[in-house]
Amino acid sequence: MGGTAAEAPGVRVPSLATAATEKASIEAFRRDVVEASMTALILVDFWAEWCGPCKTLTPLLERVVASYAPRVALVKIDVDKNQGLAAQFRIQSIPTVYAFLNGAPVDGFQGALGERELKAFIDRLLAAVPAAAPDGAAELEALAQAAQAALDDGAAAEAAEMFAALVAELPDRHDLAAGLARSLLALGDTEGAAAALAAVPADTKDAAVAQARAALTLAQDAGPVGDDAALRARLAANPDDHEARFELANSLLAGGDRDGAATALLDIVARDPEWNERAARARLLKLFEAVGLGDPWVVTQRAKLRNLLFT
Repeated sequence: MGGTAAEAPGVRVPSLATAATEKASIEAFRRDVVEASMTALILVDFWAEWCGPCKTLTPLLERVVASYAPRVALVKIDVDKNQGLAAQFRIQSIPTVYAFLNGAPVDGFQGALGERELKAFIDRLLAAVPAAAPDGAAELEALAQAAQAALDDGAAAEAAEMFAALVAELPDRHDLAAGLARSLLALGDTEGAAAALAAVPADTKDAAVAQARAALTLAQDAGPVGDDAALRARLAANPDDHEARFELANSLLAGGDRDGAATALLDIVARDPEWNERAARARLLKLFEAVGLGDPWVVTQRAKLRNLLFT
């Protein structure tokens, strides 16, 4: 079944919504919920694309469940695409969440709970389940996935705390140091981010490290948020004041407005691509590297840059 947000790494979210027939959907439910609940707590999230509260609850469910993996898993059911299952469980309002253990529903709730309430709900149910022998590697990997999910959801402080604990346990995992650095950058702590990356060998080829280093360079070069009003006034008086536009781009980057920064830099390229030894183009490329070359936003911005340079 589809989700309202990007699925957190490690969260088991079977695609029941794409089942071709009601029979296939029921068989998938039996496999992914009923049978799976014999060895784990399964939360079943009944949701729909048009449901506003679902867009709040589902990403939170994914992130919280990831932090409990592998003892807890999540299955999402789009009620519009699985009307038979929705009717079977008498779903009258959404979001509705059922908890399954030992092949049967044991509890549930309606509406969007907060993170603390959701964790309390899960903890209460897990208290009745004997814990399996701990697998240190699996637990650490689950924590790494939860940390990344928190960072992706904008919970930078929570992500930084989890990444810091992971780096202490796994100092040779350079991707974790990169995650810590990006979390600290999101909190405005460039010195802490630099310290996190300083422990990583300079010749590492880890893509996450390269991305974090690019983000650090951008943050250091951008400096503090500037006087945007004064810079815009300079541009109004002289649209070809590329230095003012470049300063504005840096200020917007420092304030977290990557769209505004990219627009300002692209405007410089459009007016004078060779200005200041192609400084605007270089800053754009560094921004693309920091965000991630496969990111849809970067793909769009790179297309704009290509059009300016080659048409």
